[in-house]
Amino acid sequence: MAGAKAAEALREQGFDGRLVLIGAEAHRPYIRPPLSKGYLQGTEDREKVYVHTKDWYAEHNVEFEPERSVTRLDRAAGRVELNDGTTIDYDKVLLSTGSSPRRLPIAGADADGVHYLRTLDDSDVLREVIATTSRLVVIGAGWIGLEVTAAARQAGVEVTLVETAELPLLRVLGPEVAQVFADLHSQHGVQSRFNASIAQINTEDGRATGVTLEDGTVIAADAVVVGIGAAPNTQLAEAAGLAVDNGILVDAGLRTEDPNVFAAGDVANALHPLLNRRIRVEHWANALKQPGTAAAAMLDADASYADLPYFYTDQYDLGMEYVGYVEPGDYDQVVFRGDVPGREFIAFWLKDSRVLAGMNVNVWDVTDPIKALIRSGAAIDPARLADTGVALTELIQ
Repeated sequence: MAGAKAAEALREQGFDGRLVLIGAEAHRPYIRPPLSKGYLQGTEDREKVYVHTKDWYAEHNVEFEPERSVTRLDRAAGRVELNDGTTIDYDKVLLSTGSSPRRLPIAGADADGVHYLRTLDDSDVLREVIATTSRLVVIGAGWIGLEVTAAARQAGVEVTLVETAELPLLRVLGPEVAQVFADLHSQHGVQSRFNASIAQINTEDGRATGVTLEDGTVIAADAVVVGIGAAPNTQLAEAAGLAVDNGILVDAGLRTEDPNVFAAGDVANALHPLLNRRIRVEHWANALKQPGTAAAAMLDADASYADLPYFYTDQYDLGMEYVGYVEPGDYDQVVFRGDVPGREFIAFWLKDSRVLAGMNVNVWDVTDPIKALIRSGAAIDPARLADTGVALTELIQ
């Protein structure tokens, strides 16, 4: 998505030179959130997952090269080498190489019936799995794991969720809010095994038949889904001598140390001007919006990406938006506003009475005031923040 949106932004911003978009997959660029949400559930049409129509690339004179990959970035020559041996010269290059699922380093991890979810093809396979199996083990209670779990349960599949932490999303949300998601899945019949590690994936004739936990517990299943995080695809940048540390290091304009090389999306570890630190965000909003900044910087404009991190999820009857940024444990208070048991509320993460992030659950049209509260950097009275009788706009300073 980041590459496709960068091509779009370059054309919109007036670039009329040669523009080549190279991607290893056979598909034209697509949007990833539906792969674990509407498309996986069968409620969203396949055509809607694509960033552009089939004809868009030719109509905008973008040379789209599917099923090809760059094997070398030759910065000295201003050239990329492709897997078929051909080369393409460049004046500027954008690396939007994304991330790849982390793999389980245990016995049975490569068996048939063990699935990961990253690509459109992965989602197609999981749709079939959900439609044809009755028992599923999901390893990892992050966003992908929980969304796959919700899709499977809504299709009537029995799901056992295995997570090393004591609650789902604990690192991201902290214990106060993570409990909301634990309760949500429990109420929908998910069997959760927290504080549990996988010893091996059990197999028979090369096919997964379930898992064995470290404590010896055996959980039978027809298939296993692994969602234990993703790692940025930095190999190309690293081989080219670019600075890499949890992603490709870029400034607020998404520029690397090389003035002709830029990075955007999952792979970019970017300096954030408001947060005054580097952050790497693996969410749709970055892939959607960062390319506009990258395109401007590639065209030598004074560009800076200052959008606050944003992500969303849909699980069962819970819809949620989250905006802001909090390092794990780097807050001193969570303030709830609304009905937490009824799952209609806003949660705010505070430090020294300043709002760092906010999450609205089944409460809508509040993202802008939450962003304003974060950007203000002002101390907020937690009692007023929790009071639904006080409009959020009244608290903005």
